[in-house]
Amino acid sequence: SKMESNIGKLTDESRKRKERLQKLREQAQNKTGEASVPNEKLPKPVFRSYKPQNEITDGEVLVQEPTGNIESSVQGQLNLLEQPMVIEEIDITNLAPRKPDWDLKRDASKKLERLERRTQKAIAELIRERLKLNQIEDISQAVNVATAHAGENAGEEYD
Repeated sequence: SKMESNIGKLTDESRKRKERLQKLREQAQNKTGEASVPNEKLPKPVFRSYKPQNEITDGEVLVQEPTGNIESSVQGQLNLLEQPMVIEEIDITNLAPRKPDWDLKRDASKKLERLERRTQKAIAELIRERLKLNQIEDISQAVNVATAHAGENAGEEYD
């Protein structure tokens, strides 16, 4: 029975505390000049994609937009498929992945061209010197020897 009296006492205190808080709220609202309006107007719902089942629910029901003619759009897509596809516009060189050292080859290509020109000039000078010294009398034989030399050197460079 002591336990019940404690519980009864606690609920009484709780009720009194709630009443005091309610009075304080009302006083605060009166001081600010606002009248306590318990039933504020809630915004009306807008029904976009369906109509409410019950007629009591008041709200704005928007008119459904027509979805369009699906058959005509599908027919349009089928007509596009019948047209031949243009494959010529695709550049195959852009599709293939590049080798990891492509940029090095690009940067070195100008230097290699310059070296190639110098090599050809040097070969021509060597041929002229040999002709002057009459070591090789036949020009065709000199050209063959020079090209064989260039082929050997080229094989070593490009490995």
